[in-house]
Amino acid sequence: MKIKIKNIAWLLLAVSGFYSCVKKETVYSSAFTETFYKTASDAEKAIIAVYGPLADMYSGPAATMASDFSNDQTYPRAVVGRNTLTLFSYDPFYTAFRSNGRINESPWQIWTSAYSGIEKANWIISKLPDAVMDETRKKQIIGEAYFLRAFFYWMLAKNFGDVPVKTTPSSSLNDAYTAKSTKAEVYHQIYSDLDIAAAAGLPSYPAVDKGRPSKEVVDALYAKAALYNEDWPTALQKAQSVIGSGKYALMTDVMDVYRYDKEDAARIENMWAYEVDPISPGRSHQLVGLCGPPGSAGKEYALTSYGSMFAYQSFFDSFDPADKRRQLLDTTYINRSGNIVHQANITPISTQGVLIKKYQDPVSSIGAICNIPIFRLPDMYLIAAEAEAHLNGATTTAYNYINAIRSRAGLPDLESGLGQDAFIDAVLQERSREFFAEGDRWYDLTRTGKFLTVIPAAVNDVYPERTVQAKNKYFPIPQEEVDANPKLEQNPDWK
Repeated sequence: MKIKIKNIAWLLLAVSGFYSCVKKETVYSSAFTETFYKTASDAEKAIIAVYGPLADMYSGPAATMASDFSNDQTYPRAVVGRNTLTLFSYDPFYTAFRSNGRINESPWQIWTSAYSGIEKANWIISKLPDAVMDETRKKQIIGEAYFLRAFFYWMLAKNFGDVPVKTTPSSSLNDAYTAKSTKAEVYHQIYSDLDIAAAAGLPSYPAVDKGRPSKEVVDALYAKAALYNEDWPTALQKAQSVIGSGKYALMTDVMDVYRYDKEDAARIENMWAYEVDPISPGRSHQLVGLCGPPGSAGKEYALTSYGSMFAYQSFFDSFDPADKRRQLLDTTYINRSGNIVHQANITPISTQGVLIKKYQDPVSSIGAICNIPIFRLPDMYLIAAEAEAHLNGATTTAYNYINAIRSRAGLPDLESGLGQDAFIDAVLQERSREFFAEGDRWYDLTRTGKFLTVIPAAVNDVYPERTVQAKNKYFPIPQEEVDANPKLEQNPDWK
């Protein structure tokens, strides 16, 4: 990585999982927190520890699979509870995931990781100001902690809705008990954290370390959070700030964005990613193996793959044949004998399996060398287009933003003269094709309310019927967390 994420949670007195551990653990002292956070070395170790929960969230990777197996683009082979996301048959105990030992693929992992990261960030924000070290570096580390805390709260808000906001560390179990805040309060906290992070003197790309947020990435999260908060002026201003900085640029060839051997070159567009460290245990992810054909049959995909994640034929068909992004999907592959395997034989679970080519690692025996994008520059263009349209209609400015993404994809400019609603729908479709298999689409559907009409039509011979309900806009809070915290209430629709 890029960043070496080491487990130093024992130094931090983090209440891992925020709530679930309170029924199992006894805290005897806070000696570590009284003697830690004193030096520059302590500070560097502490901020690295905040990335541990991020890695836990993306190694499953629950951060993408909760969205991707719920949406209208991709679907799983029905194993180890993954199909409960596709069929919306999960319960607040996430029973199928628990039964199969796959909590790391479930929304429960997002909850646990986010609050673990928040707790670790809270210790830094609380204790590090008194550390004896270079003041400029201290300010940067504290700013990075504020950024990560904002990111974790954003992940919680888009998955669970109203969630507890906690901004002080827990020195006792009672400190961990926190009631819910409203969505508005959660986003207020996200904004506040990002304002502080923005003023912390974080470096700009390319001076930033791999895996760390640059100054521009702070604005990228701000723009994305404002988009979800329907705060169109802020979304537009922050997205324009990133684009106008000139620090990042669209790669000429969209295929290069995902090539395992062009990872460093692609950082000009991939602003922030989950950085894989194949050497460190638990710092990889499954997407390479999931997306390749079963039986490790396609050498360009991976040395080891299982055929457990595919794209819907209807999604593949939605692309203009001239769209270069369709090359990141395939209905054939070349097997290890050099023969073409046609679509009917890609997988035994369906005759319409479509392979996903965003996560290919044909060289690593581990099969997990590819980073997972979190923020890419095209997101800023499409956020700016959508926010501008909400504020001022389908203006020339809005068209310029979406057409920049279409042009890179090899498509002509979007049809002129669209009304506001039609233009925004076009932006959402552009987002669908640009960010598929990156954990984005489901949240576009839920934030706009389109999931109730779009999902029932996203079916195939594997999942011929998908019954989604209004309550599925947010996942249920893990019931064990509710049971462990007397101040926490389950989401109303899941009671």
